[in-house]
Amino acid sequence: MSNPCTLCPRCCGVDRSLFTGRCGVSDSVKLARAALHFWEEPCVSGEQGSGTIFFSGCPLGCVFCQNHTISAEHFGKEVSIERLAQIFLELQQQGANNINLVTAGHFVPQVIDALDRVRHQLHIPVVYNSSGYETVQTLRMLAGYVDVYLPDLKFYSPERSARYCSAPDYFAVASAAVQEMFAQTGPVQLDSRGIIQKGTIVRHMVMPDGVGDSMDILSWIAEHLPLDDILVSVMSQYTPFYKSADYPEINRRLLPQEYERVLNWMECMGIENGFVQELSSAKEEYTPDFSLQGI
Repeated sequence: MSNPCTLCPRCCGVDRSLFTGRCGVSDSVKLARAALHFWEEPCVSGEQGSGTIFFSGCPLGCVFCQNHTISAEHFGKEVSIERLAQIFLELQQQGANNINLVTAGHFVPQVIDALDRVRHQLHIPVVYNSSGYETVQTLRMLAGYVDVYLPDLKFYSPERSARYCSAPDYFAVASAAVQEMFAQTGPVQLDSRGIIQKGTIVRHMVMPDGVGDSMDILSWIAEHLPLDDILVSVMSQYTPFYKSADYPEINRRLLPQEYERVLNWMECMGIENGFVQELSSAKEEYTPDFSLQGI
């Protein structure tokens, strides 16, 4: 009997037990890295690091993806659900502040199975680190399993999301997803060390030639999300990776004046709780080394 996959908004309907889906992978969990990561927001990484697990494959497929080796080229190693559960515990043993699931949307049933196996042994928060391109239905499967949501809000303009990730519906989908995420987690809760235990952090990376789009996204956040109860992370780390050379308008770093305009707008919108990257964060060395570490 066919088992059509509808986990992501692409709804490709492929039986991933037999074929690869739009995400580029089968239904066997495939990982590229599992290690302590120190380059997330301070309340996520802290001093001890975030126990970050990078899943191979991606339904969104941005042309500028810094992780294209695993997202588009599908580098990684297939692991059993039992092994995934063991990795959770190993990262906890290493002192991780949390388990950070990066681009795991196309493996949600397997992640839930693995979390169930260690439910009584895992005592640190679970972070769901996402492109934001998620269905509400799949997110509702994660209710009670995820403590912290860390979604991107990449694009507001359908034209831009169509051009850069063939997803004209990106904002419509991602904005609904972010609201569902907040509905599940409620207000941000930090422990005595300032490490997030529960809540939603909305990320937005400012892109070259994208100031207007960034301003629209920040306006939407201010109008539709409770600013006292969430964190907003505005990032400047855009670096032209992967196929960026085919798109001249984004084949460069962000200009200081572009970033300054967005930060000024953020202030105008009254968005004060969160994080702002320094412009110097746009460095290739921030891209993880995908060498199957910890797999």
